Amino acid sequence: MTTTAKADAVGVSHTRIEGREKVTGAARYASEIPFTGLAHGWLVLSTVARGRISEIGDEAVLGLPGVLAVLHHGNAPRVTIDFFGALGQPDPIVAVFQDDRVPHAGWPVALVVAETPEQAREAAEALVVTYEREPHDVTFRADHPDVYTPQESAAEKGDLEAELAASAVVLDASYTTPEQHHSAMEPHAVTVRWDSGRLEVFDSNQGSKWIADDLAQMFSLDGAAVHVRSEHVGGAFGSKGLRSHHVAAVMAATQLQRPVRVALTRRQVFAITGYRSPTAQRVRLGADPDGRLRALGHENRSLTSNLREFVEGSAGYARTLYDAVAHHTVNRVVPVDVGTPTWMRAPGEAPGSYAVESALDELAERLGMDPIALRVRNEPAVGPVSGLPFASRNLLACLEDGARRFGWDARDPRPRVRREGRWLLGTGVAASTFPAGVAPTTASVTAEPDGTFTVKVTAADVGTGARTALTLVAADALDVAPDRVHVRIADSDFGPAWVAGGSMGTRSWGWAVMAAARELRERLALAGGDLPADGVTVRTDTTALMATLAEKERYAYGAQFAEVAVDVTTGEVRVRRMLGVFAAGRIVNPLTARSQLVGGMTWGISMALHEEAVRDEASGGHVGADFAGYHVAAHADVPAVEAHWVDDPDPEDPVGIKGVGEIGIVGTAAAIGNAVWHATGVRHRDLPIRPDRVLLAEARRAERTERDA
Repeated sequence: MTTTAKADAVGVSHTRIEGREKVTGAARYASEIPFTGLAHGWLVLSTVARGRISEIGDEAVLGLPGVLAVLHHGNAPRVTIDFFGALGQPDPIVAVFQDDRVPHAGWPVALVVAETPEQAREAAEALVVTYEREPHDVTFRADHPDVYTPQESAAEKGDLEAELAASAVVLDASYTTPEQHHSAMEPHAVTVRWDSGRLEVFDSNQGSKWIADDLAQMFSLDGAAVHVRSEHVGGAFGSKGLRSHHVAAVMAATQLQRPVRVALTRRQVFAITGYRSPTAQRVRLGADPDGRLRALGHENRSLTSNLREFVEGSAGYARTLYDAVAHHTVNRVVPVDVGTPTWMRAPGEAPGSYAVESALDELAERLGMDPIALRVRNEPAVGPVSGLPFASRNLLACLEDGARRFGWDARDPRPRVRREGRWLLGTGVAASTFPAGVAPTTASVTAEPDGTFTVKVTAADVGTGARTALTLVAADALDVAPDRVHVRIADSDFGPAWVAGGSMGTRSWGWAVMAAARELRERLALAGGDLPADGVTVRTDTTALMATLAEKERYAYGAQFAEVAVDVTTGEVRVRRMLGVFAAGRIVNPLTARSQLVGGMTWGISMALHEEAVRDEASGGHVGADFAGYHVAAHADVPAVEAHWVDDPDPEDPVGIKGVGEIGIVGTAAAIGNAVWHATGVRHRDLPIRPDRVLLAEARRAERTERDA
């Protein structure tokens, strides 16, 4: 068998392998796969924010047309949650129907199962649940009396207070970001059936093996008895792990012994699938007259639930980004009666970058320095806190190339001097960074008798183009044309693999695929001749390979540039253009990589100007938990957005991939906020920059101007 006839693979743009299926509707998602005898479940969510269930009127709805069952704490199977699964700790947020406790508004209290989704919904809405209400607290505030510091949430170097006292210029500023939601196009859905003693799960998730392992432990099943598949996913961004609808669907399928589907409404997605916590951040910077930082302090406070601790680690953002004599950063949390937050695209770094990059801009203003020059002045030689060497660090190249492309040198540093009709114009810049991690993964590559190759890895393509990227990685390692490689993903039977998260997916999966492909290529070269009927397969596990990487600071970097127009008479803010330049390692597929970077930057526009979830303090529930009330950037909000990258090699890294799923959102909101200051002369420290906030800020500025005059 030969492995010649190679075509361009890694580094050359390729359209998505499954693209035609998606645009023609042939691709089937979790709620679209047909099953014989399918029943439909509808979750009933609590209408109180804290208390206990005193009565569930299931008898009244069991006689309604099509209703098959009503599951609740009085009749549901018991599950195990004291295991250490994918989260590394017991997870009570999925322990539904286990007792009468209601920990937050929107907590699942029952599942109604019927022959059709319409019958299930009608019965669910007719189900009367009576509660014993208890006092609740859903309000996040920085001065909450119950705030505490989780373990391993602080990092310190030097004497912060002494260095602040010794600084020529000091900035002490507070910034806030609101609760934000993932808002994937495809709502969460799962279909479950028992087949020959095996639990078959058809899902929309970020890691099929992750879901399979946790379900097996929750329901005390052998790991081989749970099979999870997630062929196509319509967005995830951190929200599509194990959730309560999975557990409820398994319970119903077990009781009824027929396939059961549970698909969430958009309002239910807001209530029970996680979100980004609001943050209140204090940044303290102290600098010498030449801009060198003596002190960098960053305290972040975020929200957690009373069910399970979750920390939005925003204070970690600057620990590797800027040098300073003293570094003090800490994350604290406020527990309240709400659902548990979760990972959301660039968790920690997205809100953390808004505070730090805005503060750097404010410091540059006070120093009379160019914002880029200030960042260059504080470029570290080694990790500012860890002291570890950088594997590769090309932030300065991003800033330099971005400044050239954006035309930064022509910028007048004075605020409020550019005007175009009713619009004030301004430009802003911010840096960005995100970790480049890797996790153990298994993969197999088979040389088929027909000259093709089959790759199996439990990867998840949540819209990133991972399936296509892995095809190119395998083709490159095998030295064959990509059309001879067939990649199969998202099947828990393929073995342990990292999830689609942390910008580690393609890097972790790609390493395993590359190692298997290279070993297979060597084996084929030694064997020669025809292949057996079942082909030749090589399977790898990268756990030992990862240990060969030296301990270093491994990050992707970027520079974000924005131009905005602000109408201070209406409060309207328009982003006119965005430019991002990134150092993100080896770019496997430029076409989908650029799509990911532009998508992240677009989300940054949304974060800066629109996204804000609001809770009703009386009920504990969300106000406007839909796309009419929760605003995201639409086509009219998205201007010309450019994404470029610089060479970013790491000769010691056998993979070189850093991931591009999250770096695009980091720093974007700060660049826009800094541009709004440049346009108006007014600093906005609270997101989003709504029209009412712009109008109020303008009124205050006018009052100050009149008073000073």
